[in-house]
Amino acid sequence: MLSHATDFYGIKEIPGKENNPRIMQMFELIGHKWVQGDETAWCSAFINYLAKRTGYEYSGKLDARSWIKIGSPMTYPTLGDVVVFWREKPDSWKGHVGLFIHDDGDNIYCLGGNQADSVNIQPYPRGRLLGYRMLNRINTPLP
Repeated sequence: MLSHATDFYGIKEIPGKENNPRIMQMFELIGHKWVQGDETAWCSAFINYLAKRTGYEYSGKLDARSWIKIGSPMTYPTLGDVVVFWREKPDSWKGHVGLFIHDDGDNIYCLGGNQADSVNIQPYPRGRLLGYRMLNRINTPLP
């Protein structure tokens, strides 16, 4: 998944009425054709898209916390494992999901979508971690 994710590095939302077609394609492929704009929260859509395209299990949902139930929990993640964070407060429904890159002790770096409105690598405070997940392959990758 991580190597496929790097193909999207730097893509951004388009402010205003226009939409980035690559972001809209993510929503469509995972079954959310109803989404009308690239400013809809898309971190989970990005990870779902990557997982589905590469043959791994996926949540199919747009909420980041849906990933905490997918795959197997990991105590010590490896490069490219899924990482889930809480947003606003620990018991909120809001969250963020990305792919694990590095942990420096204070921050966990992940490659994800909708990070400052684009695909990039960002640090997240370690205290916001909900969990790491290792995904299982469920079928062959899509062409």
